[in-house]
Amino acid sequence: MLRKLLLIILLAILLLVLASCQTVQGVGGDIKWTGQKSAEILEGI
Repeated sequence: MLRKLLLIILLAILLLVLASCQTVQGVGGDIKWTGQKSAEILEGI
């Protein structure tokens, strides 16, 4: 249950990040940010 919720949250964040990217460089920065936030969330569990 918790994994499904976490997956849904991460996918929603990824969707928002990809929708807001305007350049290839922006995509790289957003992917890096998403990875960092995902790691922070997983460390908190």
